[in-house]
Amino acid sequence: MELLVSSAIGILTAAGLYLVLRLRTFPVIVGTALLTYAVNVFLFASGGLTTGAPPILRDGVETYADPLPQALVLTAIVISFGMTAVVVVIALGAYLGAGEDRMNDTRPRVDPARGEPGE
Repeated sequence: MELLVSSAIGILTAAGLYLVLRLRTFPVIVGTALLTYAVNVFLFASGGLTTGAPPILRDGVETYADPLPQALVLTAIVISFGMTAVVVVIALGAYLGAGEDRMNDTRPRVDPARGEPGE
């Protein structure tokens, strides 16, 4: 079980890093989402992978799941959803303003008033 979870974390991290290094905005947004999923799974797995154990102590229960990583993951999911929405709005505004979604545009800018390259 630990091998499967650690492999999933590694694959999500590798795919997220690959997409973050792209030159278009949409793959960067998807890559950051994959990286946040990898961090969420890592936080969840850091509390120990116990199955069938309640997260709250009760009378007569010998083993329980640690509720702290579950609370951290729930908070991280809400924060990552909000940040993804903000980044999508910023990317959409940049696309509508520039007419393209390339992130690293190294072409020289042309000043429309003078017809020559600007700063």
